[in-house]
Amino acid sequence: MSIDKRNSEGYPDPTAYEALSLIEKEERALRAFWPIVYICSPYAGDIEKNVKAARDYCRFAVGKGFIPIAPHLLFPQFMDDTNPQERELGLFFGNALMSKCSEVWVFGSAISPGMQTEIKRARWKNYRLRYFTEDLEEVQDVYHISF
Repeated sequence: MSIDKRNSEGYPDPTAYEALSLIEKEERALRAFWPIVYICSPYAGDIEKNVKAARDYCRFAVGKGFIPIAPHLLFPQFMDDTNPQERELGLFFGNALMSKCSEVWVFGSAISPGMQTEIKRARWKNYRLRYFTEDLEEVQDVYHISF
């Protein structure tokens, strides 16, 4: 957007110019900063279905102005989740990534053992947790979820 120092009649208007310049600067700053969010959702079981769902959850986060991190979409690309040592290493990597996130978003009504570990860690580190249904509706009442 190009801001003119003159008004529509051609006269200098420094007050309007300064106000519009500040608004433009704030909008640019907001576009430059997107918080990172950790996506916590099932992987094991129906892997094909769960991977598709995790992709949808990541797309949802992007639509809300967040950068999604979904370790269960990344690490299985080059690590074997069925190998206990590699799975443990993948969980360790996920914890490292979680520490860089501003929030942890938990999706779905079924909490897998891996998700349970991630949620416990997020609570222990006092990270902000938000819960969503499979239909991307935020759940406010999560008192029944305890670990």
